[in-house]
Order: sequence, then structure tokens, then C-alpha cells
Amino acid sequence: MHPELLHIGPLTIYTYGLMMATAFLVCYFILKHEAVKRGDNPDFASSIIFWGAIGGILGAKIFYLIEFFRDVLQDPVGTIFSGAGLVFHGGLIGGATAVVLLIVLSKKPLGEWADIVGPVLLIGQGIGRIGCFFAGCCHGIACDLPWAVTFPYASPPANYPVHPTQLYEMLINISLFFVLVKLIRPRMKRVGMTFALYLIFAGMERFFIEFIRVNLKVSLGLSSAQFTSMALVLAGLIIAIFFTKAKSENPATGKDQLRNKSSE
Repeated sequence: MHPELLHIGPLTIYTYGLMMATAFLVCYFILKHEAVKRGDNPDFASSIIFWGAIGGILGAKIFYLIEFFRDVLQDPVGTIFSGAGLVFHGGLIGGATAVVLLIVLSKKPLGEWADIVGPVLLIGQGIGRIGCFFAGCCHGIACDLPWAVTFPYASPPANYPVHPTQLYEMLINISLFFVLVKLIRPRMKRVGMTFALYLIFAGMERFFIEFIRVNLKVSLGLSSAQFTSMALVLAGLIIAIFFTKAKSENPATGKDQLRNKSSE
């Protein structure tokens, strides 16, 4: 564990904070490149990052307060205003909501920009997990694999070899980004489908990784993150069905219009 990367006088550079900043920067440059390719104002990329970050932090905090409501009752001020205590899926939902509102209010094509932003989130998640690894959070259960890691100062501590689930997620997320951007999106003719697949892939990845992560089980032997993951997969399926139906209805509508014109 290396939660503190270096000290410059009184200033401490935390590894987690550095990786989060790196994640935002990398996502910004990718989005800026995509905006330029589309002929849009590249400044729109910085707006997405800014409001995505604000929405993500608020969402992550709100979900944490809901999940650990007993702690809020015991120490409401300390829990609410603490810098710690953030739930990943809450951040994803809050950030996505903020970005969707920004795209709609900016009168940009929602489906097209969702297809761009979705895969980029995977890069951000992947880089962020490197920060989790060095901070010692989000580690896995005990194992005897050659690449097992110990996190003696983590919460909860692991003085024994455990799965480095943070690195698993980093590799999976970055791999999924390239699968979506290089293999799927160029061949996908239906707008919104890439984003739908992002939700499905992200939900499935987190659902299965939870089985080897140390996490509180809330019901049916599943963690709260797994229930949220199932909701993400369901949302992805609903979006995919919606865009599939919209695509299939358009040709029929066009034919009907042609028939009406010819009859006139």
C-alpha cells in the first residue's frame, strides 16, 4: 500500500487523488478528441468532465449516506461532511444524470453523445481502480494465487494474501473500452446501442467481481453493489430494446410517407 505518494514540504500528494485527477484528464482529452472529430466545440468536453465530476461526487455521497444510514443517525455532521465515504455506483448514476442533463440542455444529440461518453467512463473507472489499489480499498477475499497481495492497513485490513480485485477491474474496464470503441461502435449502426452495451458490460463486470470482493451482503447473499449492477444491466437492456424498436419503426414510417405522397 502506498496511499501517500510523496511529500513536498507541508503538501502531501495522495496516490488515490493523483489517479483520480489522471482519470479526469485522460477522459477529458479523449472527449475533446471526439468533439473535434464531430465538428463540435472542444470546450464541451471540459463541461462534461466538470459537471460529471460534480454529479458523481454528489451521487457517490448520497448513495453512501443511504447505505450507511445508521452512521448518519449517530454522527450526522461528521458523516455528511466527511471527505471519505463514497459509493462507486452512486457516483456513476449521479455523474451520468448530470451529463445527460448537460447534453439535453446544450441541445446536443443525446444518443450520439451517450455512445461517446459511455466507453470513456470505462477508462476513468480503470484508472481510478489503480488509485484504489494503492490506497488499499476495495480489495478481494483471501486466495493463494501467485499474484495475491496483502493490505495490512486497509479497511478492512488484510494481513493475508487476497485477490487484487482493483487490478482485475482495471484490466477489465480498459479492455472493455477498446472492445466498445474499436470493435463494436464502428460496426454499430443504431444510435444509443454502444451506451446500452456499456451499461450491460459495466453492470456484469461489477456483479461478478463482487463475489470475490470483501463487501457487506445485504440480501439473498448479494451486496448492494450487485443489486445496483443488476439495475444497470436492466437499464442497458431497456435502452437497447428502445433504440431497436425506434430503428425498426423508422423505415416503416418512411414507406408510409412515400405511399401517401404517391397517392396524392
